[in-house]
Formats: sequence, C-alpha cells, structure tokens
Amino acid sequence: MHLSILMYRYKRMTTHWLCIRVPQLPLEIFTRSEHGETRAVVVAEGGQRAVVLLCNQVARDAGIHAGMPVSSARALTGNLAVHHRDDRSERHALRRLAGWLYQFSSQISLRPPDTLLLEIQGSQQLFGGRDALLDTILSGFAALGYQAHSAGAPTPLAAYSLACCGSDRQVRSVDELPATLAPLPLSVLDWEQKLLDRLEGMGIRRLGELFQLPRDGVARRLGPASIKYLDRMLGRCPDPLELYRPPARFSSRLQLSAEVEQAGALLFSLQRLLLELTGWLQGMDAGVQRLGFTLWHRENRRTDFRLGLHEPGRDLQQFTLLLRERLERLRLQEPVVEVGLRADSLQGTRAQTTDWFGKSERQNPVVLLDRLRARLGDEAVCGLGSIAEHRPEYAWSYSREPGSGGEMHGLSRPLWLLPVPRQLQTRNGRPCLQGLLLLEPGRERIESGWWDELGVARDYFVASNPGGSCYWVYREIGGKRRWFLHGIF
Repeated sequence: MHLSILMYRYKRMTTHWLCIRVPQLPLEIFTRSEHGETRAVVVAEGGQRAVVLLCNQVARDAGIHAGMPVSSARALTGNLAVHHRDDRSERHALRRLAGWLYQFSSQISLRPPDTLLLEIQGSQQLFGGRDALLDTILSGFAALGYQAHSAGAPTPLAAYSLACCGSDRQVRSVDELPATLAPLPLSVLDWEQKLLDRLEGMGIRRLGELFQLPRDGVARRLGPASIKYLDRMLGRCPDPLELYRPPARFSSRLQLSAEVEQAGALLFSLQRLLLELTGWLQGMDAGVQRLGFTLWHRENRRTDFRLGLHEPGRDLQQFTLLLRERLERLRLQEPVVEVGLRADSLQGTRAQTTDWFGKSERQNPVVLLDRLRARLGDEAVCGLGSIAEHRPEYAWSYSREPGSGGEMHGLSRPLWLLPVPRQLQTRNGRPCLQGLLLLEPGRERIESGWWDELGVARDYFVASNPGGSCYWVYREIGGKRRWFLHGIF
C-alpha cells in the first residue's frame, strides 16, 4: 500500500530537467581569457602522432579541422596556439560551472566531461519563465567564455539524449517523450558497445525501433538493466542522480593564452572569475567582504593582492569597479601567465531596500570609500571614531569603519579640531577673530583629567564672526581666563 502511494506521487510530480553541453570545453579552458581572435586547437598525444581534437572558429576559417595532424595545421597558418588536453582542468571547470548554476537550481548533476543537468521546474517563475531563464543561463555561459547549447525534458536521460544530438528542443510532458526521442540514433544510449553492436546486428538503428520491441525480449537479449534504463528515460520510474554540492570556499584560476605585461589588460580575464564568484555567492545566498587575487608569473612566482569592502556584497559591478581602481595603480614586475581568485569567509548580506519608486537606496558614500581604498590602499583611507572621553583632544581616534564609536549625545562639536588650541585676542573682554565674535546662547563646561596631570577646566561656546564663519572657542575657568580657538565648523 505504501509503495503504491509513493509511485502515484511520483507519476503526478512534474519536473523539467535542463541538459547543458559545453562541447568546446577542452579548448575553451585555454582560450576564454581572450577575445577569440587567436587560432587555437587542443590536441591529444598518445602512441600515435599528435592530432587536432578541437579547434575554434578562427582556426576553422583557416582550414583546420578535427582529426588533422598538428603538423598539417601548423603548415596552414603560422599563428597557431596548440594546447594539450588537460582532463584535470576540465573537471575543475565543469565543477565551477555547476557552482555558477547553483544560483538557478539546487538540483544539479555533473556528467563529465562536458555536460551538466539541472532541474528548473521550481525556478522558472523566479526568473521570468522558462524562456527567460534559458536565455539568462546561456548568455551567462557566453559571458564566462563558454559556448553552450541546451535541451530540456521531464527526465534527465531524455534531456541528455536530446542535447547529445545537438537538439535545443524543450519537451514539456512525459507523454511527448516516445515520439520526440524516436528519431534519435542509438549512440545517445549510455550503454556498452557490445550491446549497441547487438542491436545493430538486429537491424535496430533508432530509439523508436527499440521502443517497439517486446519488453521481455529486450530484457532477455540485453539484460534487465536495459529495460530499467529505458523506463528512466521515458519517465516510467524514478531516476535518482548524484547531486552536486557547492564547496564552502571559492577558488578559481584562469590560464592566460599569452603573457600579459600591463596590469590593466588583466581586467577582462579577472572579470570572468568575478562572474563565477558572484553566481556562486548568489546560489549560497551569501556575500564576501574581502577578495584575494593571485597573479602567477614564470617559474611559479606570484603576486598577491586583496580588495576589501565596507560591508559584505556580491555585486559584480561593484567588484569590477574596485578591481579596475586597483589594477590602475598596480605595476607588474614581470609578465603574468595565469590569474586566480579566492574568497574564504562567507557572510550574510543585508537586504537591499528600495523606495516607493523602485530606486535602490544604495549608500553611495560607502561605495566611494571602497573605491578610494582600492585605489589608494587600506592604510590611506580611514574613518573617525569617538571615545568615551570628555576632553575633545582625546575623545576621538582613527578607525577603519567610518562613523564608528560612541555618540556625542546631541552636543554641538566640530569635526575639525586644531592640533593645539590657538589663543585669541580680546576686545573689552570679548574674543575676536577677523572681527568681534558673537557667542551663541549656551555653553559646554568641561572639567576633567585631574588624575593624569593633563586636566582642563573650560567653558566652550559656538561663536561666529561678522563674515559668517563658525568656530568652537573656549574660555579658561580659572587663572587668566584667556580665550582660545579649538575647532572650526
């Protein structure tokens, strides 16, 4: 009884799996740091001579094609970038793409070497519908430097089969699957080659012909696993997948296609790493307050620098703006061959509010401070904080955060204090500064510091001169009762 209920619920459940293939991934991990103007190929070397596995469009325009010997490809053009296939880097790139996709769905499965599956049924309305979501994902892959195409279906295997054939179709219901998959070749099946050869010997060339065979006959000839595989493809039984889980820390590297000698020229490559980061942060619903960058030189030498933010964020535009400021003042001692980005400490982000008209209430002064720190360095920009001390000259300190510290409890004090109070001239007992000063009503009496031999006893006033300038002055309570200028408003 319990099993029947579970099966009924499964049949009623609606899912839509999107399969994204990146067929040029083995080559694009080397070329995504450039604007696509270099002729590039990726090759494999084994017991035979080196042959071209993949080539970009610029190389194809020059007459190079897959399967061509590398020596022949070099003979066609003198400007050819040859890269050897790197399986480890491909796996890392696929996982980083899954991390970027995590902002759209938490159900992601990897199918190496170049395919990703994600369930988007529950995400469509959040991103403006299925078509808008697909456009966002594919345009994001292009911005990351990858050419991708996608297909969708109610089951992962159906979506994968369509994508393997280069189809971009989005099948909406399980009932459409048999007719949609029928024209596909048997090569889309993830089966052992001996089983495919056996089917070919039986005259079976397409999935539709396989679907028409008796189930018991297929199970007897090909094994029961083949029937279960077809049932998962057609949505007749569940298809559990191993789901991707994002790492707790972000780290990504990008090999440059050519050595870079000017720091400003690194912005394009680093922007692609920042795009990876912001997508991952969006999926983690977190922000970062500090970014770490590494520039690798020849012989594994490196240059490290960091960018700090006033508050945790994940805005690509803000990150790019700060990075541009930092690169403008960075002087490279030697050419850069690879770049890296890391973010270790995740923090929660404050919800960004808008006014009645939908305009963001972003704090522009905070953004300005981050830009100044990126351009001038952390040590060159600081804030002022107050200390619980009555004496004005000891009641403040430098701090990293602007406006930190205690409050002044409504007291009217200027931000500009003179390093040493300046004695004022008087006329008939009244202080003068470019004219006779007019004292505003009220005073602030400070009598403190008797315990540290720096005691003061003063009456402070807000005063203005005939020109309209406003000052903070005090008169000694004892002694000669002189007047001093201590601050300027």
